[in-house]
Amino acid sequence: MSIRKIKEEIRILGWDDSPFSEEDERVPIVGSVVRGGKPYLDGVLVEDIAVDGFDATQKIAKASKNTKHRDQLRIIMLDGITFAGFNTVDIEKLHRETDLPVVVVTRKNIDFGKFKKAMEKLPGFKRRWKCIERAGDLKELSMPDGKLYFQNIGISEKKTKELLKMSTSNSLTPEPIRISHLIASGIKEGESIGGA
Repeated sequence: MSIRKIKEEIRILGWDDSPFSEEDERVPIVGSVVRGGKPYLDGVLVEDIAVDGFDATQKIAKASKNTKHRDQLRIIMLDGITFAGFNTVDIEKLHRETDLPVVVVTRKNIDFGKFKKAMEKLPGFKRRWKCIERAGDLKELSMPDGKLYFQNIGISEKKTKELLKMSTSNSLTPEPIRISHLIASGIKEGESIGGA
């Protein structure tokens, strides 16, 4: 699916994970179907994934394809490329399986050298690292309140920047991710916490 125009109420499915501790083996992840940058929540998807596992791509793809909102979805947005520790999302595979563009967003410019050293300690390092390499370099976008960094597939850099500007209305975090973060932290902690 190609994006010709970024419409104000484009349906974005934003994913974030819940906070977790060393004792946790599995972590809930939440997908919020949001209309652009408006706080209009059309639906919520919940899955769970293994801490430092290999099932994030599969679980997000399956939920994204099977939701009743599927025909309205135009973009998948991820809060970073890893969930539940180093459960790394293969955004090429996610794009291929869902036929939706994928945008990875972070508020920090990642030091990939440090990131790689931390990841090397885990089993399946090469498999995880290939996902990171395939996602490409982080691109930078200056916003009124700071900077966002992103990776994109299935959508141009220009349209991704347009999408991020339009979907970021209440903080430096795009609304689909901000809402998912609030729900995910509420599921785990009993009350939502900020800091997405």
